[in-house]
Amino acid sequence: LTQPVTPDLLVSPSSQDGDLGSECPEDRGNWTGRLDFLLSCIGYCVGLGNVWRFPYRAYTNGGGAFLVPYFIMLAICGIPIFFMELSLGQFSSLGPLAVWKISPLFKGVGMGTILIVSLVAIYYNMIIAYVLFYLFASLTSDLPWQHCGNWWNTDLCLDHHVIKAGNNTLPVNISNTVSPSEEYWSRYVLHIQGSSGIGDPGRIRWNLCLCLLLSWTIVYLCILKGVKSSGKVVYFTATFPYLILVMLLIRGVTLEGAWKGIQFYLTPQFDHLLSSKVWIEAALQIFYSLGVGFGGLLTFASYNTFHQNIYRDTFIVTLGNAITSILAGFAIFSVLGYMSQELGVPVNQVAKAGPGLAFVVYPQAMTMLPLSPFWSFLFFFMLLTLGLDSQFAFMETIVTAVTDEFPYYLRPKKASFSAAICIALFLMGLILTTEGGMYWLVLLDDYSAGFGLMVVVITTCLVVTRVYGMKRFCRDIQMMLGFKPGPYFRACWMVLSPATMMALLVYNIVKYQPSEYGNYRFPTWAEVLGILMGVLSCLMIPMGMVVAVLQEEGTLWEVGVQQASRPAMDWGPSLEENRTGVYVASLAGSQSPKPLMVHMRKYGGITSYENTAIEVDREMEEEDEEESM
Repeated sequence: LTQPVTPDLLVSPSSQDGDLGSECPEDRGNWTGRLDFLLSCIGYCVGLGNVWRFPYRAYTNGGGAFLVPYFIMLAICGIPIFFMELSLGQFSSLGPLAVWKISPLFKGVGMGTILIVSLVAIYYNMIIAYVLFYLFASLTSDLPWQHCGNWWNTDLCLDHHVIKAGNNTLPVNISNTVSPSEEYWSRYVLHIQGSSGIGDPGRIRWNLCLCLLLSWTIVYLCILKGVKSSGKVVYFTATFPYLILVMLLIRGVTLEGAWKGIQFYLTPQFDHLLSSKVWIEAALQIFYSLGVGFGGLLTFASYNTFHQNIYRDTFIVTLGNAITSILAGFAIFSVLGYMSQELGVPVNQVAKAGPGLAFVVYPQAMTMLPLSPFWSFLFFFMLLTLGLDSQFAFMETIVTAVTDEFPYYLRPKKASFSAAICIALFLMGLILTTEGGMYWLVLLDDYSAGFGLMVVVITTCLVVTRVYGMKRFCRDIQMMLGFKPGPYFRACWMVLSPATMMALLVYNIVKYQPSEYGNYRFPTWAEVLGILMGVLSCLMIPMGMVVAVLQEEGTLWEVGVQQASRPAMDWGPSLEENRTGVYVASLAGSQSPKPLMVHMRKYGGITSYENTAIEVDREMEEEDEEESM
């Protein structure tokens, strides 16, 4: 008698060494190492927002007290939706469009996702281009934004050396002055004085255009071979920012006045917790920081093996992301505390969020340090690596979604198709390199992933739990992981998460404020254009419904809507050997009546995952008998 072979499935693939590709469709590609998926998710979630949005949101919403609603919203909204997306992707091995075989009536949700991700990818890479510009500008012995007296400076320019000298001798009025770093950003990098507004973009800034071209080239080279290449790049781009962050943190806390900034950042103001705005801000931070709804998590999980332990990975990524945000706050505010002491002004006068922090305030703080070009280079290199792996996810989402729809035509030409997408998005992003490009960037940032993204996530949550069915979804997860999700996840998916996101959506609509950049107010036509960007992604859902119903035969409701809302015939695990119960022999060209027999012939025995499949089948048979009685 031959000794039965010990199946690989007895061990969780996430804990194995070596190549994990044996269980995935070869023509689609898959992760080639055990940490590829985990690091890709960490790199995707830990992005620019952790550095330039979380610290500012924390100090304006109660300091240390903000962490209370932050972690509550993480538990209610962040972790459950994160786990749902990973489960959908891993179970089906499909991208954000093809995954809607789960309920073809709602395929428009996937179309809306792709539209949102495409718009975000256009302007996100422009931010990476700005980072590259500053990175190259830091390769000098004297930072160009350190002093006044350059051709781009105005009479209002006043650098901190003069302020410091003035504090010792004569009082200097700084209320009507501008820092050298602010004029460098607005008048040299953006050259925004050449544009009168969003309707007057002005000339292309060729240095910015070249930086944008370079950033798209880097992104393309890293996603050239899909997850096989990007999965290796993230070993560097997802881990190196932590090294730089620790260096900046150590340097920051050793500066004089650092404690003033940290105190400002973390001093709890518990009275803020009574304000609904603080809870909404916490939910928004979780929502955008984890990247739910953009399709990136679903795409990454679709390249996993069927039994990858995504339950564990969910907690590692979500909690790691939260801790990174808090650490980044210490690194930022320790330097801002030092800067406020040097300038002799309160911390709240130097604290900013978004591009204002990354390209004005922090670069100005760097000029006050010894070896300022070195610290400036480190800071912008950290921003570059943080931004790149998020951009990898956006691009992989778009490419995977379309190639999964047309696998026979596009998968063999995936490299060429990726190049075409990168070129198209680069050309669409050229308007951002003009003198008025910042106005367009602000418009895209404010509207591309606003209420449209929330509608997409709410719809996904409701379709999975109400249309597809909570019991069915939990059984699918049990097939993959060997256990059903507990009451915490089921309660969040059914009630808490959709209700929280609905509250976010209503709040965003009720508290709507027109876009602005500094003192510039956007014209009405620009506001309408922005709103249309958000509405278009929502309109994809009813448009997809109409197409799905028209493809079905019969009357509108009895056959069309009901049939289109049911899972497609080939919905389920991508490999025949993983298909049990209702998924047996539903693949096109399937020859095996029982995929379980495939495992028994291959391995000479039944594995722990087959035992789970047998239990699921038995449960379903018992429920069917009860319903028939």
